Amino acid sequence: MALAGAGGGTQGHCGDSGSSEGKAQGPKGGGNAVKVRHILCEKHGRAMEAMEKLKSGQRFSEVAFVLHPGQGSRARSLGPGDLGWMTRGSMVGPFQEAAFALPVSSMDKPVYTDPPVKTKFGYHIIMVEGRK
Repeated sequence: MALAGAGGGTQGHCGDSGSSEGKAQGPKGGGNAVKVRHILCEKHGRAMEAMEKLKSGQRFSEVAFVLHPGQGSRARSLGPGDLGWMTRGSMVGPFQEAAFALPVSSMDKPVYTDPPVKTKFGYHIIMVEGRK
């Protein structure tokens, strides 16, 4: 799995958090919980369209909202694409592996999965905002 975002060969600007929570917490791979955002697409082509939007500078939360305007109540309360704090064992395998392999990044300098991660639910572009 390659990583995209700030400092890498492929750059994407994600969402708007303003929160400093977790920005400097721990190295990648550590901890038992991650504060995670994702963009979920059923089709690979749609996920690649979302990836291109991120790489062109569109905010993560904007891309997530456009793709999922009718998301569930938990996601609406957290914000587009925000899954909140997720613990080891509460995510499907490939998603969990990718989430815990990502470094913590901020909305100002996002790092996300590139290519998207495939699970039984579809294709995910994942970003980690905190670790504990």
